[in-house]
Amino acid sequence: MEEELKIFMKVWVSAIISISYCYYLSTRIKPGVFRLLFILPVCVQFIFLPMCFSSLHFIGSTAFSLTWLANFKLILFSFDNGPLYPVPPNISQFICFTCFPIKLQQNAKHQIHLPKWVFAIRVAIFSVLLKLYDYKQHMSSNVLLVLYSLHIYLEFEILLAPLKVLLIMALGCDLEPQFNEPYLATSLQDFWGRRWNLMVPAILRQAVYVPVRRITERKMKSEQAKFLGVLATFHVSGVVHELIFFYFTREPPTGEVTLFFILHGVCTAAEVAAKRTSLLNRWNMSMMVSRLLTVGFVVVTGGWLFFPPLLRSGMIERLSHEVFLSIDFIKQNCF
Repeated sequence: MEEELKIFMKVWVSAIISISYCYYLSTRIKPGVFRLLFILPVCVQFIFLPMCFSSLHFIGSTAFSLTWLANFKLILFSFDNGPLYPVPPNISQFICFTCFPIKLQQNAKHQIHLPKWVFAIRVAIFSVLLKLYDYKQHMSSNVLLVLYSLHIYLEFEILLAPLKVLLIMALGCDLEPQFNEPYLATSLQDFWGRRWNLMVPAILRQAVYVPVRRITERKMKSEQAKFLGVLATFHVSGVVHELIFFYFTREPPTGEVTLFFILHGVCTAAEVAAKRTSLLNRWNMSMMVSRLLTVGFVVVTGGWLFFPPLLRSGMIERLSHEVFLSIDFIKQNCF
């Protein structure tokens, strides 16, 4: 653990230096391909940084923050677009908004503030979930699938919530939430676009969906261009997930995760198209049923395509083991 922490500090110091370099580029090089050429070496560096770790949590946090989000943000920044434009007023804000999955709260009327006790409940549920893994040999595959889905969601929420509080205090501004209660989603469009991992669809919308739609609209109908834009967005997300899974497993990609996102892209695009038909507008489905169908579809398809590569590599067990090791490390060094 101590050795991993040292590597973690070195990796993030190098990342901060690289991002600082990108910040100063904005004052010396005009936006466009020329600026992108100067930023691309940083993007390549961020692709290789997760390979420095053996800890799954350090791999995941670095891959998510730098390989995925920071790279997409910096590419968009090359053309004066994305969450880094307009350029933050100082270098510390630029570094934070590049490194972390955060975004300034644009509309105060739509702020999402959950009570503090909700976080405590999530921690308690996560603790119980970790203990349940000791009895997994007595559980059905469907029960385990629900536990794995809860694990991914709760770990994201528990790790990102304190980070958001610290950044709000450091930056002195309100930030948008990373999740918006995805278990309440009433459709796939609602789940992926407005509730799950909100920083990712916000970036992919600008980096993939909008350019693909603009290009394809020149040669085909608007509805077809929208469909291709959605499909391309989910496909890119799938490819990035394959890369992150490779960091975790160090095994060649199987394509299952990409297929998971392509399937959801097709279903989401079909869902959006169906909502525009008069037949579906007449069919009123209860909120509870639509939520069960949506979350059920995500969990079932996840069990079919998303989780198998992680289960074959033993990643779920390693994640829970690392959590206990981290707790023991904190107890020994802080108490």
